[in-house]
Amino acid sequence: MDGGPATVLVVDDSRTKRYLLVSWLSRAGFTVLEAETGGEALARVGVDPIDLVVLDVRLPDLSGFEVCERIKTDHPAMPVIHVSAHAVDVVDRAQGLTRGADAYLAEPIEPEELVATAHAVLRYYRARQRAELLAERLLGLADTTVAVHAAPTFARLLEEAAAGAAQIFRSPAVVIAETFDGDCLAGVAAGPSVGAGVVPWVVDDSGVPTGATVRVDDPARWGLVDWPAGDTVTVAAARLREDRAPLYVVVPTATQTARTPVLVQLAQAVAAAVEAQRSFDEEHRIAVTLQRSLLPRRIPEIAGLDLAVRYEPASAQTEVGGDFYELVMLDGHLLLAIGDVAGHSLHAATVMAELRHAVRAYAVEGHQPGEILHRVNEMMRTLLPAELATICVLLLHPGTGHVRMATAGHLPPLLHSDGRVEFVQQSAPLLGVRAQRPPDLEFVLPPGATLVFYTDGLIERRDATIDEGLSALAAAATRIDDDLDRFCARLLVELAPPEIHDDVAVVALRRR
Repeated sequence: MDGGPATVLVVDDSRTKRYLLVSWLSRAGFTVLEAETGGEALARVGVDPIDLVVLDVRLPDLSGFEVCERIKTDHPAMPVIHVSAHAVDVVDRAQGLTRGADAYLAEPIEPEELVATAHAVLRYYRARQRAELLAERLLGLADTTVAVHAAPTFARLLEEAAAGAAQIFRSPAVVIAETFDGDCLAGVAAGPSVGAGVVPWVVDDSGVPTGATVRVDDPARWGLVDWPAGDTVTVAAARLREDRAPLYVVVPTATQTARTPVLVQLAQAVAAAVEAQRSFDEEHRIAVTLQRSLLPRRIPEIAGLDLAVRYEPASAQTEVGGDFYELVMLDGHLLLAIGDVAGHSLHAATVMAELRHAVRAYAVEGHQPGEILHRVNEMMRTLLPAELATICVLLLHPGTGHVRMATAGHLPPLLHSDGRVEFVQQSAPLLGVRAQRPPDLEFVLPPGATLVFYTDGLIERRDATIDEGLSALAAAATRIDDDLDRFCARLLVELAPPEIHDDVAVVALRRR
């Protein structure tokens, strides 16, 4: 980052004086550029790689004081040394320093004095630039650390990490890590302020020790972006555990200072976020597997009825919920139940399993839906007094289409019959609440009619009311697909958000 010898711009309209200044500075090892006027100097500053300006006070077009002020306005970190053979009194020197100059040399100037002053001014400014660069990078590191820890998915984490690295080092950047499933992915950013993406990538992890290491490598080995020509890449590897694959952060070597502190800290911060995301993905996978194991393993095949089910657990960043359904034949009747336990946690899933088994047990005893809910409610109030749940239970005789239904605070089933859509309403208190329950609702499901049962994850939105969600469901169900599986899938596509924040269960039943 520090580069080679400093480049000095000498600005003086006197050819002889400019020759002397250039000669002294060149012999001292500086790279020297020349300008005769203030306008020419302003045109070169910011375009040419200039580290220091040696500026005569009297110029033919602009005052040296004005040129200095304009340089400092646009480039506050550009040091300026005034030189003058005429403006040599205290007032002139004070004006030059007040208006932005870093040093003021009055003629006659000794070569050693000019060179020493140039070195002193550059020493201060280079230290200031290093401090400002470090402060800017540390601020970017803090922002990136927050972003990667807040990322909802592994892919988003790598995108945030790559974009943050590109912004910190103002260069292309690549961040590579392994998911919980063992897939190696790379977050790739072509540069700052350029959107990052994620692609598969394979890295040889052999020989990478635990901890943080830094090495300079051939860009061809990391051919994910167009690296700057003629430069190598610096690779920071962070491995938190021996049994985990390391994480890599790759940036151009020209962006790095001697100790690469920010790069190492960035790799360690992203590695910690990756480890947390891996652990969360593992826990969520276990919870979802348990949750699915508590649901029916197959849909019964019943003469005269078509059945379809869709169950979608919440997105990976959300805990599992307590949505459940039941489909089973008992004594010639179809028992259909759908419900939702309050809360999102592994505990909610276990409560869901207890309710499902209780519903099945009371149904096997031969009780009607209302009595089943009464008994389940008493069980909950005795054994699970802090829990609440909604549920809808019905018994259907396939041959006659006779339905007997009871609900406990659950969303109303949708009935599609003869091209009309309506909701089968029955107001009743939730499970877990002591209150009077209405009698069972009885009706006949006509041939060709379809009942749709669902949980709130299908229709509830943070930016819409429940009535708006029900209206959207009714609109989507005005047409029932011949294939009920395709119909349920379409409901999820049309109604559920891209990232499902709550479990969604949909059960469709059609009498042929």
